[in-house]
Amino acid sequence: MSGAIPTDRSLYEDDHEAFRETVRAFADKHAAPNAERWGREGKVDRWLFTEAAKAGVLGFNIPEEFGGGGTRDFRFNAIFGEELARHPVSDGLAGVGLSNDIVIPYFTDLTDDEQKRRWLPGIAAGELIVAVAMTEPGTGSDLSGIRTSAVRDGDDYVVNGSKVFISNGQNADLVVTAVRTGDDRHKGISLLVIEADAPGFKRGRNLEKVGLHAQDTSELFFEDVRVPAANLLGEEGSGFLGLMRNLPQERISIAANAVAASEGVLERTLTYVKERQAFGKPIGSFQNTRFELADMVTAVRVSRSYIDDLLARHSRGELSAVDAAAAKFWTTEQYVQIVGRCVQLHGGYGYMLEYRIAQDYLDSRITTIYGGTTEIMKEIVGRDLGL
Repeated sequence: MSGAIPTDRSLYEDDHEAFRETVRAFADKHAAPNAERWGREGKVDRWLFTEAAKAGVLGFNIPEEFGGGGTRDFRFNAIFGEELARHPVSDGLAGVGLSNDIVIPYFTDLTDDEQKRRWLPGIAAGELIVAVAMTEPGTGSDLSGIRTSAVRDGDDYVVNGSKVFISNGQNADLVVTAVRTGDDRHKGISLLVIEADAPGFKRGRNLEKVGLHAQDTSELFFEDVRVPAANLLGEEGSGFLGLMRNLPQERISIAANAVAASEGVLERTLTYVKERQAFGKPIGSFQNTRFELADMVTAVRVSRSYIDDLLARHSRGELSAVDAAAAKFWTTEQYVQIVGRCVQLHGGYGYMLEYRIAQDYLDSRITTIYGGTTEIMKEIVGRDLGL
């Protein structure tokens, strides 16, 4: 096996590899020509979601009866993330991946029959863009501390509060929102689907981030927003369990993407050090360069084996919250370290935004924070050890 990306993986079958080609072609056709503009504007065009649906790369985990692809095999999600992580200019597609991996499961798994009929066809067609709103200005990773309130008033809930760092927030039509319906820190949390055209719902700033410039990330405000009780996911007070149910998949998705991104960084760095000349020969011929890359490539190959095993287990419904937390902090911390070391191998050019490695440097840092910080992930693993 040469290079950083393994070619002899047993995780995928022929239909998965065919899907890989579809994702790659979609990124070439739609992301490459628009990436620079999307980065400047801070969000993608809405048509991207309808085109993704037509191509079969959005909503493939929605049942066929509602217009989706009808597969719950998470290996397809993993391939989508891998191709985005390795493609030269695909960060604009992150919102599509977010919808598949993180938000759509709320609509497929926590909805009743009427809600499925009402929302899933539009989501599957890319006509209804979705987001999930958990984080608040004062809570961070402490989901039990949310304060956005939802008070029952007849057939409605009246929602007041705010959310922050909401991906897809500028484009979203439906926002799965964690709200407080009672005083208990856990049993007092519910999930409401808030429609963006509801009076009192306001989008705040599209936040300026260090990296991931093409993915919109927003503040959301709720001022006496009346939400039909029919938009409640599950029973009142079951929201915290609903959030916990979906977090392991979110975290294994981030972990899988981090390994793929590390592989992509190493492949591009290998190409660079073979071509870049110093003192009359390629810098890849220097012992320090060989040792650095040997160390990093070996570390990522170990992580690839680890993650592929967890992806297979998740596809069988066997992934635990502890496994997902461990994978998330290990792979994202490794990703950040590898990008930093590869910037060093690029020398001054590694600091120039015309080189992808500089953008990787900006994009990688958030991975140890979103989806639960490294510190929270270690706390989950540590508690499982009986500590």
